[in-house]
Amino acid sequence: MFRLNLKIALRNLWKNKVSSFINVVGLAIGLAACLTLLLYVTYEWNFDKQAKNSADVYTAMTNIPGDNGKISGTFEGSTTAFGPAIRQGLPELRYMARMDYGGKNLIANGQNAFKRQSKFAEPDILKMYDYHFIQGNANTALNHPNSVIVTESTAKVLFGSTDVLNRIVRFKDQIDLNITGVIEDQPDNSSNKFDYLMPWSLYESIDRGAKDLNWSNYSFITLVMLKSGVDLNLVNQKINQIEKKNNTNNQQSQVLFPLAKLHLYGKFEDGKSVGGAIEQIYLFVGLAFGILLIACINFMNMATAKSEKRAKEVGIKKTIGANRSSLIVQFLTESMVLTFIAVIFAIALLEIFLPAFNNLLNIKLDISYFNGSSWMGILGIVLATGLIAGSYPAFYLSSFNPIQTLKKKIKSKGFFSVSLRQVLVVGQFCFAIILIISTLVIYKQIQYIKNRPVGFDVNALVEMPQDGELKTKYELLRTQLLKSGAVSSMFQSSVSLSHHGRNFAGIEWEGMLKATNNQLFNQVITTYDFIKTNGIKLTSGRDFSEKFASDTSAVMVSASAVKVFGYKNPVDRTVTIFGDKFHIIGVFDDYVWDSPYKSNNPMVVFFDQKQTGNITMRLNENNSIQRNIETISRITKALNPAYPLEINFLNNIYAEKYNVEKTLGILSNLFGGLAIFVSCLGLFGLVAYNAEQRTKEFGVRKVLGASLFNLMHLLSFSFVKMILVSIVIAIPLSYFLMNKWLMKFEFHTNISWWIMPLAGLGTLLIALITVSFQAYKTAHANPVNALKYE
Repeated sequence: MFRLNLKIALRNLWKNKVSSFINVVGLAIGLAACLTLLLYVTYEWNFDKQAKNSADVYTAMTNIPGDNGKISGTFEGSTTAFGPAIRQGLPELRYMARMDYGGKNLIANGQNAFKRQSKFAEPDILKMYDYHFIQGNANTALNHPNSVIVTESTAKVLFGSTDVLNRIVRFKDQIDLNITGVIEDQPDNSSNKFDYLMPWSLYESIDRGAKDLNWSNYSFITLVMLKSGVDLNLVNQKINQIEKKNNTNNQQSQVLFPLAKLHLYGKFEDGKSVGGAIEQIYLFVGLAFGILLIACINFMNMATAKSEKRAKEVGIKKTIGANRSSLIVQFLTESMVLTFIAVIFAIALLEIFLPAFNNLLNIKLDISYFNGSSWMGILGIVLATGLIAGSYPAFYLSSFNPIQTLKKKIKSKGFFSVSLRQVLVVGQFCFAIILIISTLVIYKQIQYIKNRPVGFDVNALVEMPQDGELKTKYELLRTQLLKSGAVSSMFQSSVSLSHHGRNFAGIEWEGMLKATNNQLFNQVITTYDFIKTNGIKLTSGRDFSEKFASDTSAVMVSASAVKVFGYKNPVDRTVTIFGDKFHIIGVFDDYVWDSPYKSNNPMVVFFDQKQTGNITMRLNENNSIQRNIETISRITKALNPAYPLEINFLNNIYAEKYNVEKTLGILSNLFGGLAIFVSCLGLFGLVAYNAEQRTKEFGVRKVLGASLFNLMHLLSFSFVKMILVSIVIAIPLSYFLMNKWLMKFEFHTNISWWIMPLAGLGTLLIALITVSFQAYKTAHANPVNALKYE
């Protein structure tokens, strides 16, 4: 029976080549788009879930107290004393490992030197993650202070081979390390990814803050693996008691949060997770299945439109004994065959366009064809698509009365034929119009944030990390670069102009009403020419100057900091920070140093020539950029030969701040266009079939004097009405949805009045072009041929 149904299905598909082609192309595009988006969703969903026991791994979060007993902010970070304290007092704990935040640092094999992502961690980290050791032993790899674990790609870059056990590498041109392990490269969707890993005991010898067990420095990560099945709320209550016992003075509290949830649920309000990137994932899942549903609707519409042609077939089969269930199986078989043909083309499209998609989003997605779960997922989508696309036509066609079908008296059943087809077309275009409006609003929001002033001149501004000899030879570098004419001014600072973190609390000012202050301030430590170089507007006072020796106890503050202090004339007023008094010598306008989507914390800028980290330079605009960079490279390389040169343009750094919304914009643009294309493909098929059914009618009308315009209007009007209904439904719905999305941003644009009519008219125009092409072709045909049609 299956063989017979398969043969009938293939013959029917071949007989109706145009409709079969439209269905295959529509379903192939829908499936390819759906699979691509689901690959991206899977990539995001599996962040930090690679380990076998990833559900039991937690990271320490710090809650910052606010007013009225509320929590003003939450961030991933903990103190050095937190880990050892809970290891002693928390029976639910299995493993604990402290880590640094990591960074790009120099690692070298002789002259073969590269800056790669490094991390320091305690040995228990190897028990939390399922690292696959190519060489070495996970139980002993981090036992010795001067040991290092490298990834497979790092070993190949440094030595050209993974057979590197017990080979020596040099860290930051200062410390020789023995390679005690080689592991497979970690996936990109891991928040604690590294190129080489070093022991915490080495970090304690390098960084005094790591060795000092205190409850005030929140510059570290603490990862914890708990016993399976424990109550997290109960564990956090115990941690609170441990903190109170060990840390009587500090108000900040530390809690555990599932590491695997932090990437998608990293937005916190009053100490509780309230969502985050998961909202975007839900959006992409809806987009994926929305496009696939549009393709399925095309199939349903084409199948029900051909109902009159299939009616006689159904009538004859029922007359000779076929029951309804056998007819349903036959029509579902046709649907499944068409879907399987479409999925072959879909996978081909996916393989062709996936590299371009990866480049667009700067990620690495691929389908593992040797993975059973991948095939199960694809098969599940194919079966669901075939059943959804074929179920309604199968039940609809199999319900025909055999006597009426043989007499050609097939009458529409109101809602379940013509009306449902109209509903499906309206639904298709509603979805497409919502996507178009969403794309326009997202683009407008991105442009709004991009055009929002960052507060300083990013053009001709470059920076480089202060590595190696540059820490001790900054003054020599500054003298040579200014003399060369490549830069007009420069400064060194603790952080980049664009940075995250470096916040502190506890500042006191004159006339402060509260005994304690929970307001977070951002800290930047710099040298001379800070304002001159970056171009931030100084509203009062002055920059740090070599003419004033007292600047070692001076600070510059942002305008928002002055508002917190309540000073009317802030210059020469004092603030007390960590028990030391500082004089305010200058006030500057706030600039964007962290997220461009919300207000950044008030800033306090200190002066300290010993504090290193980053060098910022303003290029001489009288020379070409290439000439300036070549000069900087030559001078820097001579002073710091062990390190490769790393120069970053500030405008590129700030452009990266918009990547999250940029990804949303790219995907909505791309797949919104596909939704419109697939919708119009289905519309074209319906018009073509409608025109075929009315060939004789049009021939008679033309002979009786109907004009070309009359015939085009006759064929197009019903479809145009459906598009207009779609526009009326989609515009208020999309306005509501996008207005809700914009409200998530502190700084946001408004939905301009022109977006709605532009999206509606654009969709109508595309649909009219689609309909008119086939309508013109039909109306322009020779009436003699039309009258010979039957």
